[in-house]
Amino acid sequence: MRFPLEVFDGVRAAFPAERPVWMRISATDWVEGGWDVEGTIALSRALEDRGCAAIHVTTGGVSPNQKIALGPGYQVPHAERVKRAVGIPVIAVGLITEPEQAEAIIADGRADAVSLARAMLYDPRWPWHAAARLGAQVIAPKQYWRSQPREYKDLFASAAYGQR
Repeated sequence: MRFPLEVFDGVRAAFPAERPVWMRISATDWVEGGWDVEGTIALSRALEDRGCAAIHVTTGGVSPNQKIALGPGYQVPHAERVKRAVGIPVIAVGLITEPEQAEAIIADGRADAVSLARAMLYDPRWPWHAAARLGAQVIAPKQYWRSQPREYKDLFASAAYGQR
């Protein structure tokens, strides 16, 4: 753990104190006898003690020997274990593709936030579509209001003008 802790300390020392610094870490490398979630919890606690603002939990991708059991939300259980062990926000990832899935992870307290990668690469307007499906609103510049779908009349709101 020494290297990532030294990196965190160096970044924290160089970055303005009023701004958050958080860390993305692998909960497991999916290799027998390798890095595991218990080590991740210990690292997360040490980071929390150093003033880390959040832990972004991912996994694997580092060894040809890895055995990853892929499926929707497959990395979320690791984030959930870290969340139970620390008092700082925890971010989950791992085939989170549906708005209801992302909402449930947060609503059920499994993580404090979700991070999307491939879903956002495929659909850069994923948050807008998720808000529409979940009955929420998004802040959008007035220039975008004409693109609001007919079936979602209250999707867009303006930070400058209040809700529509």
